[in-house]
Amino acid sequence: MRGSFPAGGFGGNNIDAMWQAVEELRSRFEKHGSTRAGKGEVRAAVLALLAERPMHGYQIIREIEDRSGGAWKPSAGSVYPTLQLLADEGSIKAEESNGRKIYSLTESGREEAAAHHGPAPWDAAAAGSGSLPRAAVELAQATAQVGRTGSPEQVQEAVAVLDEARRRMYAILARN
Repeated sequence: MRGSFPAGGFGGNNIDAMWQAVEELRSRFEKHGSTRAGKGEVRAAVLALLAERPMHGYQIIREIEDRSGGAWKPSAGSVYPTLQLLADEGSIKAEESNGRKIYSLTESGREEAAAHHGPAPWDAAAAGSGSLPRAAVELAQATAQVGRTGSPEQVQEAVAVLDEARRRMYAILARN
């Protein structure tokens, strides 16, 4: 959204510019992804899930995605190396079952999982990064709808709401 909104508002010929801005917003959130976790979070999530029950790799991926409300879906390229590392360290063991490796915690893995304090990694993803981009995209879509179908009075009212929302967002940051 390189600068700001079109100078003449979103009426008339500026509808394409508005939709482009909505798509750019969506693209930015998707690229910077709410699906990425910080270092160590995949490990913590794997240990927490295996503390509940043995699972195979794709079950772990699906559980994290489900528990985060879709905000975080680790890739197989992050989960499987983590599983291998935990196995190499002796924190988990793998057993073949129906052609799949089922992972479970060893005693040292249970100790490591129990030592973790604080919210589960998927809770942090669901509470933070996942919900904000979704809310922003939904707001952009509603804004686009008002710009496309609203009367001039409705568009002006929407501009006032957005101006107030922007001020309140900065006020949130100013409190910290």
